[in-house]
Amino acid sequence: MPAVFLKDRSLLSVGGADAQSFLQNLITTDITSLASDEARPGALLTPQGKILFDFMIWQDGDGYMIETDAGQRDGLMKRLTMYKLRAAVTLALVAEEGVSVCWGEDEDGIRDAESVRDSRGVRDSRFAKAGIALTRRPGRHGDGAEALYDALRIAHGIAISGSDFALQDAFPHDVLLDLNGGLSFKKGCYVGQEVVSRMQHRGTARRRVVTVSAAAALPGTGTEITAAGKPVGTLGSVAGGSGLAIVRIDRAGAAMAEGTPLLAGETPVALALPQWSGLVFPTSSDEASA
Repeated sequence: MPAVFLKDRSLLSVGGADAQSFLQNLITTDITSLASDEARPGALLTPQGKILFDFMIWQDGDGYMIETDAGQRDGLMKRLTMYKLRAAVTLALVAEEGVSVCWGEDEDGIRDAESVRDSRGVRDSRFAKAGIALTRRPGRHGDGAEALYDALRIAHGIAISGSDFALQDAFPHDVLLDLNGGLSFKKGCYVGQEVVSRMQHRGTARRRVVTVSAAAALPGTGTEITAAGKPVGTLGSVAGGSGLAIVRIDRAGAAMAEGTPLLAGETPVALALPQWSGLVFPTSSDEASA
Protein backbone atom coordinates (compact mmCIF):
# COMPACT_ATOMS: atom_id res chain seq x y z
CA MET A 1 0.00 0.00 0.00
CA PRO A 2 1.81 3.20 -1.14
CA ALA A 3 2.37 5.92 1.49
CA VAL A 4 3.46 9.39 0.40
CA PHE A 5 4.43 12.43 2.47
CA LEU A 6 3.09 15.70 1.05
CA LYS A 7 5.47 18.26 2.47
CA ASP A 8 3.64 21.31 1.11
CA ARG A 9 0.44 20.75 3.08
CA SER A 10 -0.29 22.63 6.30
CA LEU A 11 -2.89 22.38 9.03
CA LEU A 12 -4.96 24.62 11.23
CA SER A 13 -7.48 23.72 13.90
CA VAL A 14 -10.90 25.17 14.65
CA GLY A 15 -12.36 24.53 18.09
CA GLY A 16 -14.69 26.02 20.67
CA ALA A 17 -18.40 25.82 21.41
CA ASP A 18 -19.38 27.58 18.18
CA ALA A 19 -16.91 25.81 15.88
CA GLN A 20 -19.52 23.81 13.97
CA SER A 21 -21.98 26.65 13.43
CA PHE A 22 -19.15 29.05 12.56
CA LEU A 23 -17.84 26.81 9.79
CA GLN A 24 -21.27 25.63 8.65
CA ASN A 25 -22.28 29.23 7.94
CA LEU A 26 -19.03 30.06 6.17
CA ILE A 27 -17.69 27.23 3.98
CA THR A 28 -19.16 25.13 1.17
CA THR A 29 -19.01 21.78 2.99
CA ASP A 30 -21.91 20.41 5.04
CA ILE A 31 -19.95 19.50 8.16
CA THR A 32 -23.01 18.45 10.15
CA SER A 33 -23.10 15.22 8.12
CA LEU A 34 -19.35 14.63 8.29
CA ALA A 35 -18.51 11.12 9.57
CA SER A 36 -15.95 10.88 12.36
CA ASP A 37 -13.41 9.10 10.12
CA GLU A 38 -14.06 11.10 6.94
CA ALA A 39 -12.22 14.00 5.31
CA ARG A 40 -14.17 16.05 2.78
CA PRO A 41 -13.07 18.77 0.39
CA GLY A 42 -14.32 22.27 0.88
CA ALA A 43 -13.79 25.89 -0.02
CA LEU A 44 -14.23 29.38 1.25
CA LEU A 45 -15.68 31.44 -1.58
CA THR A 46 -15.66 35.04 -2.64
CA PRO A 47 -19.05 36.79 -2.56
CA GLN A 48 -19.06 36.21 -6.34
CA GLY A 49 -18.94 32.45 -5.78
CA LYS A 50 -15.33 31.78 -6.82
CA ILE A 51 -12.90 29.70 -4.79
CA LEU A 52 -10.83 31.92 -2.50
CA PHE A 53 -9.30 29.04 -0.50
CA ASP A 54 -9.63 25.27 -0.96
CA PHE A 55 -8.94 22.59 1.65
CA MET A 56 -9.80 19.25 3.21
CA ILE A 57 -11.68 19.22 6.52
CA TRP A 58 -12.33 16.53 9.12
CA GLN A 59 -13.43 16.16 12.74
CA ASP A 60 -10.69 16.47 15.35
CA GLY A 61 -12.05 15.68 18.79
CA ASP A 62 -14.70 18.30 19.55
CA GLY A 63 -13.41 20.55 16.78
CA TYR A 64 -12.17 20.37 13.21
CA MET A 65 -8.88 20.09 11.36
CA ILE A 66 -8.39 21.95 8.10
CA GLU A 67 -5.66 20.85 5.70
CA THR A 68 -4.63 23.25 2.98
CA ASP A 69 -1.69 24.16 0.79
CA ALA A 70 1.13 25.67 2.83
CA GLY A 71 0.98 28.81 0.72
CA GLN A 72 -2.69 29.33 1.62
CA ARG A 73 -2.55 28.63 5.36
CA ASP A 74 -1.74 32.11 6.69
CA GLY A 75 -4.21 33.79 4.35
CA LEU A 76 -6.93 31.34 5.32
CA MET A 77 -6.21 31.88 9.01
CA LYS A 78 -6.44 35.65 8.54
CA ARG A 79 -9.75 35.34 6.69
CA LEU A 80 -11.26 32.99 9.30
CA THR A 81 -10.14 35.35 12.05
CA MET A 82 -11.87 38.22 10.23
CA TYR A 83 -15.16 36.30 10.18
CA LYS A 84 -14.83 35.07 13.77
CA LEU A 85 -16.02 38.31 15.44
CA ARG A 86 -17.39 37.35 18.88
CA ALA A 87 -18.09 33.69 18.18
CA ALA A 88 -16.85 31.18 20.76
CA VAL A 89 -14.25 29.82 18.36
CA THR A 90 -10.54 29.13 18.77
CA LEU A 91 -8.30 29.19 15.71
CA ALA A 92 -4.75 27.82 15.82
CA LEU A 93 -1.97 26.97 13.40
CA VAL A 94 -0.80 23.38 13.86
CA ALA A 95 2.96 23.06 14.33
CA GLU A 96 3.20 19.69 12.58
CA GLU A 97 3.98 20.26 8.92
CA GLY A 98 2.94 18.07 6.01
CA VAL A 99 0.37 15.32 5.54
CA SER A 100 0.82 11.68 4.62
CA VAL A 101 -1.52 9.84 2.29
CA CYS A 102 -1.75 6.10 1.84
CA TRP A 103 -4.02 4.03 -0.34
CA GLY A 104 -4.80 0.54 -1.50
CA GLU A 105 -7.36 -1.60 -3.27
CA ASP A 106 -8.26 -5.24 -3.17
CA GLU A 107 -8.26 -7.33 -6.36
CA ASP A 108 -11.69 -6.06 -7.31
CA GLY A 109 -10.88 -2.40 -6.63
CA ILE A 110 -13.09 -2.38 -3.53
CA ARG A 111 -12.09 -0.41 -0.45
CA ASP A 112 -9.90 -2.45 1.90
CA ALA A 113 -11.43 -1.59 5.27
CA GLU A 114 -8.66 -3.25 7.29
CA SER A 115 -6.02 -1.15 5.52
CA VAL A 116 -8.00 1.99 6.31
CA ARG A 117 -8.14 1.13 10.01
CA ASP A 118 -4.45 0.30 10.14
CA SER A 119 -3.54 3.64 8.56
CA ARG A 120 -5.03 5.56 11.54
CA GLY A 121 -6.02 8.29 9.15
CA VAL A 122 -9.24 9.79 7.83
CA ARG A 123 -10.86 8.63 4.60
CA ASP A 124 -10.63 11.06 1.70
CA SER A 125 -14.17 11.24 0.29
CA ARG A 126 -12.95 12.42 -3.13
CA PHE A 127 -11.06 9.19 -3.75
CA ALA A 128 -13.79 7.09 -2.13
CA LYS A 129 -16.12 8.31 -4.89
CA ALA A 130 -13.71 6.73 -7.37
CA GLY A 131 -13.49 3.46 -5.41
CA ILE A 132 -10.05 4.21 -3.95
CA ALA A 133 -9.35 3.73 -0.24
CA LEU A 134 -7.10 6.69 0.48
CA THR A 135 -6.50 8.10 3.95
CA ARG A 136 -4.89 11.31 5.14
CA ARG A 137 -2.83 11.72 8.32
CA PRO A 138 -0.87 14.70 9.67
CA GLY A 139 2.92 14.35 9.72
CA ARG A 140 5.42 12.14 7.92
CA HIS A 141 4.34 8.50 7.74
CA GLY A 142 5.64 7.45 4.33
CA ASP A 143 8.50 7.89 1.90
CA GLY A 144 6.85 7.20 -1.45
CA ALA A 145 7.46 9.67 -4.28
CA GLU A 146 4.88 12.45 -4.57
CA ALA A 147 4.66 11.54 -8.26
CA LEU A 148 2.77 8.39 -7.22
CA TYR A 149 0.06 10.46 -5.55
CA ASP A 150 -0.08 12.92 -8.45
CA ALA A 151 -0.52 10.07 -10.92
CA LEU A 152 -3.36 8.64 -8.82
CA ARG A 153 -5.32 11.87 -8.56
CA ILE A 154 -4.74 12.66 -12.25
CA ALA A 155 -6.08 9.25 -13.22
CA HIS A 156 -9.26 9.88 -11.22
CA GLY A 157 -9.90 13.53 -12.07
CA ILE A 158 -9.09 15.07 -8.69
CA ALA A 159 -7.93 18.65 -9.17
CA ILE A 160 -5.91 20.82 -6.79
CA SER A 161 -5.42 24.58 -6.73
CA GLY A 162 -2.16 25.88 -8.10
CA SER A 163 -1.60 22.99 -10.48
CA ASP A 164 -5.08 22.73 -11.98
CA PHE A 165 -6.78 26.03 -11.31
CA ALA A 166 -5.98 29.47 -9.94
CA LEU A 167 -7.65 30.68 -6.78
CA GLN A 168 -10.29 33.36 -7.37
CA ASP A 169 -10.63 32.13 -10.96
CA ALA A 170 -12.68 28.92 -10.60
CA PHE A 171 -16.19 28.16 -9.41
CA PRO A 172 -16.78 25.06 -7.23
CA HIS A 173 -18.60 23.35 -10.12
CA ASP A 174 -15.50 23.76 -12.31
CA VAL A 175 -13.51 21.43 -10.04
CA LEU A 176 -16.41 19.02 -9.30
CA LEU A 177 -16.99 20.09 -5.69
CA ASP A 178 -20.71 19.73 -6.41
CA LEU A 179 -20.19 16.00 -7.03
CA ASN A 180 -17.51 14.95 -4.53
CA GLY A 181 -19.08 16.10 -1.26
CA GLY A 182 -17.44 19.50 -1.11
CA LEU A 183 -20.46 21.66 -1.96
CA SER A 184 -23.82 21.55 -0.21
CA PHE A 185 -27.10 22.78 -1.66
CA LYS A 186 -29.18 21.72 1.34
CA LYS A 187 -27.72 23.72 4.21
CA GLY A 188 -28.29 27.41 4.90
CA CYS A 189 -26.45 30.38 3.50
CA TYR A 190 -22.68 30.70 3.36
CA VAL A 191 -20.36 33.08 1.53
CA GLY A 192 -20.99 32.85 -2.23
CA GLN A 193 -23.89 30.42 -1.78
CA GLU A 194 -26.38 32.41 -3.86
CA VAL A 195 -24.18 32.31 -6.97
CA VAL A 196 -23.34 28.60 -6.86
CA SER A 197 -26.95 27.68 -6.07
CA ARG A 198 -28.11 29.67 -9.10
CA MET A 199 -25.55 27.85 -11.27
CA GLN A 200 -26.86 24.53 -9.97
CA HIS A 201 -30.54 25.26 -10.48
CA ARG A 202 -30.10 26.84 -13.90
CA GLY A 203 -27.67 24.18 -15.11
CA THR A 204 -25.16 26.76 -16.30
CA ALA A 205 -21.98 24.96 -15.11
CA ARG A 206 -20.17 24.18 -18.36
CA ARG A 207 -16.52 24.25 -17.25
CA ARG A 208 -15.49 20.90 -15.77
CA VAL A 209 -12.38 18.90 -14.88
CA VAL A 210 -11.51 16.25 -17.46
CA THR A 211 -8.72 13.71 -17.76
CA VAL A 212 -6.39 14.22 -20.71
CA SER A 213 -4.43 11.51 -22.50
CA ALA A 214 -1.94 11.60 -25.37
CA ALA A 215 0.27 9.13 -27.22
CA ALA A 216 3.26 11.38 -26.50
CA ALA A 217 4.28 13.41 -23.45
CA LEU A 218 1.91 16.29 -22.84
CA PRO A 219 3.15 19.88 -22.91
CA GLY A 220 3.38 21.87 -19.69
CA THR A 221 0.74 23.11 -17.29
CA GLY A 222 -1.06 26.15 -18.68
CA THR A 223 -0.99 25.00 -22.30
CA GLU A 224 -4.20 25.88 -24.12
CA ILE A 225 -6.40 23.08 -25.44
CA THR A 226 -8.03 23.95 -28.75
CA ALA A 227 -10.46 22.59 -31.34
CA ALA A 228 -10.20 23.99 -34.87
CA GLY A 229 -8.04 26.79 -33.48
CA LYS A 230 -10.62 27.85 -30.90
CA PRO A 231 -9.92 27.56 -27.14
CA VAL A 232 -11.64 24.77 -25.25
CA GLY A 233 -9.73 24.78 -21.97
CA THR A 234 -6.37 24.79 -20.24
CA LEU A 235 -4.05 21.97 -19.30
CA GLY A 236 -3.39 21.55 -15.57
CA SER A 237 -1.42 18.80 -13.85
CA VAL A 238 0.70 16.66 -16.17
CA ALA A 239 2.36 13.28 -15.70
CA GLY A 240 3.86 12.02 -18.96
CA GLY A 241 1.05 11.37 -21.41
CA SER A 242 -1.69 11.88 -18.80
CA GLY A 243 -3.04 15.06 -17.30
CA LEU A 244 -5.98 17.08 -16.08
CA ALA A 245 -7.64 20.10 -17.62
CA ILE A 246 -10.59 22.36 -16.98
CA VAL A 247 -12.51 22.65 -20.23
CA ARG A 248 -15.77 23.92 -21.62
CA ILE A 249 -17.46 20.55 -21.96
CA ASP A 250 -20.08 21.92 -24.37
CA ARG A 251 -17.35 23.03 -26.78
CA ALA A 252 -15.33 19.85 -26.29
CA GLY A 253 -18.43 17.70 -26.75
CA ALA A 254 -19.37 19.46 -29.98
CA ALA A 255 -15.82 19.03 -31.33
CA MET A 256 -15.78 15.34 -30.45
CA ALA A 257 -19.19 14.79 -32.03
CA GLU A 258 -17.98 16.45 -35.24
CA GLY A 259 -14.68 14.56 -35.26
CA THR A 260 -12.66 17.74 -34.85
CA PRO A 261 -9.19 17.00 -33.39
CA LEU A 262 -8.43 18.35 -29.93
CA LEU A 263 -4.92 19.69 -29.39
CA ALA A 264 -2.89 20.65 -26.33
CA GLY A 265 -0.51 23.01 -28.04
CA GLU A 266 0.45 20.88 -31.05
CA THR A 267 -0.15 17.52 -29.32
CA PRO A 268 -3.32 15.55 -30.20
CA VAL A 269 -5.24 14.64 -27.05
CA ALA A 270 -8.28 12.69 -25.95
CA LEU A 271 -10.54 14.00 -23.18
CA ALA A 272 -12.70 12.02 -20.77
CA LEU A 273 -14.91 13.02 -17.87
CA PRO A 274 -14.12 11.14 -14.63
CA GLN A 275 -16.26 8.01 -14.57
CA TRP A 276 -17.27 8.53 -10.94
CA SER A 277 -18.77 11.95 -11.78
CA GLY A 278 -21.60 10.54 -13.87
CA LEU A 279 -21.19 13.44 -16.31
CA VAL A 280 -21.24 13.14 -20.08
CA PHE A 281 -20.12 15.52 -22.81
CA PRO A 282 -23.07 17.41 -24.27
CA THR A 283 -23.23 17.88 -28.02
CA SER A 284 -24.97 21.23 -27.70
CA SER A 285 -24.74 24.24 -25.41
CA ASP A 286 -26.79 22.39 -22.80
CA GLU A 287 -25.06 21.35 -19.57
CA ALA A 288 -24.02 17.73 -19.10
CA SER A 289 -26.39 15.57 -17.14
CA ALA A 290 -25.34 13.41 -14.24
